[in-house]
Amino acid sequence: MDTILYAYQYVIFFYAFSLVLVYTTLAILAFHKLTQLMAKKSSETEKIFRESPFIPGISIIAPAFNEETSIINNVISMMTVNYPTVEVVIVNDGSKDDTLQLLIDNFEMVETTYAYVEKIKTKPFKRIFKSTNPEYSRLIVVDKENGGTKADASNAGVNVAKYPYFICTDVDCVLDREALSKMILPIISTKTRVIAVGATMRMVNSCKVENGVMVETRLPTRIFPLYQEIEYLRSYLIGKMGFSTINAVHNVSGGLGLFDKEIAISAGGYDPLSHAEDMDMTTRMIAYMINYQKPYKIEQVPDTCCWTEGPPSFRVLNRQRTRWARGLFQIFSIHRKYLFNRKFKKMGLITFPYIFIYEFLAPIIELIGYLATIYLLLVGGINWNTAFLMLFFVYIFGVSLSLTTLLYERLLEHRFNNREYLRLVLFCLLEPFIYHPLIVFFNIRGYIDYLTKRDFEWGTMTRQGSDENKPNKFKQVEAQPLQ
Repeated sequence: MDTILYAYQYVIFFYAFSLVLVYTTLAILAFHKLTQLMAKKSSETEKIFRESPFIPGISIIAPAFNEETSIINNVISMMTVNYPTVEVVIVNDGSKDDTLQLLIDNFEMVETTYAYVEKIKTKPFKRIFKSTNPEYSRLIVVDKENGGTKADASNAGVNVAKYPYFICTDVDCVLDREALSKMILPIISTKTRVIAVGATMRMVNSCKVENGVMVETRLPTRIFPLYQEIEYLRSYLIGKMGFSTINAVHNVSGGLGLFDKEIAISAGGYDPLSHAEDMDMTTRMIAYMINYQKPYKIEQVPDTCCWTEGPPSFRVLNRQRTRWARGLFQIFSIHRKYLFNRKFKKMGLITFPYIFIYEFLAPIIELIGYLATIYLLLVGGINWNTAFLMLFFVYIFGVSLSLTTLLYERLLEHRFNNREYLRLVLFCLLEPFIYHPLIVFFNIRGYIDYLTKRDFEWGTMTRQGSDENKPNKFKQVEAQPLQ
């Protein structure tokens, strides 16, 4: 036993050292790309975009399952984006509440004939609704049988979408009015085919939203959304921005992602059986491009383009994270052939190994570490001087990474006041003791759930929204026309 523990300590040392090197590299790469993008903000790129007659159209696709709490104003948010050629496709995935009826009543919708071509197989399609009001002419509502997952509903939206690019988002999300303009720029400004674009997402909790439009951004007041704000910023501004510098982004978020429709369909669309449909499709799109020897890029936009509702309680956070963990386990179960496979270039040799070692294995290694620590405490086998030194080093590095993220955000957007930034700093200092152990626990539970409970259904996410977001079933909500 002592020999095993001794060897494990060396494994942990080298694991932690490699982790520091990897995240330091990502932070440097992210800073390099952020400075480049910030320098371009003063250029004529956006002016050219506004004046060009060849801007591609975009379909916004949002699956909806029991979303009556926030559906109306969030649809308004999607319809008020400032983009010349856009349609909004809401997929009612067999909702059991008043989601569909609210859409029909508030947007004056009627059932209509439509050439529905099933490019990607889904659960049975029922009908399509369009508005009789010209102000809502770009809104389409697809009604279908429940497919059990967001992926199946998203595929139905792709089947209906008429434009060459589509954005997949959630109906609880609030889009920035310039989101589409910012996300299409990498596509029209490079010669290499960009197959997907991601952007920064943040928490809508406590923000002021009026008629589906973000009026004032505020720091979440509840503890879990606040920690998720920090976590999201760290993931987008360091992780994904760093990987995008070397064209090695491994996942475009399902909450907000812009995709090349032709490549998405050719790759098979979303897998309806997947628990992590966003990463699964991104993986298959990359594999498709590599198999057919086509050059490609996946870009990441640092600007905040979307706000989503973070889990307000322990129960909802548990549900979210165990689902994500199941999805990650499933990814390596289905796509294990890509891991360390040089045929798949950066995906096989960089991104998949990174995800496997530093995301998938991390909770398992930490759990073993907790158990080993308890054992050593019982037998009195801990060298306290060395233990405190290593723990202090890991703590300082983790906090420094989070503080670096806040610095990047402040340089890029500066959305909060000084008091709110100080609050974020305080929570960064406490994150390793409060939030992180919970995430480890949820991940382990998700792994166990995947191994023991194969059945999974798209559950209700318990939206709370804000006072501005709660619709009145008997009151007409007026949407702003597209500009």
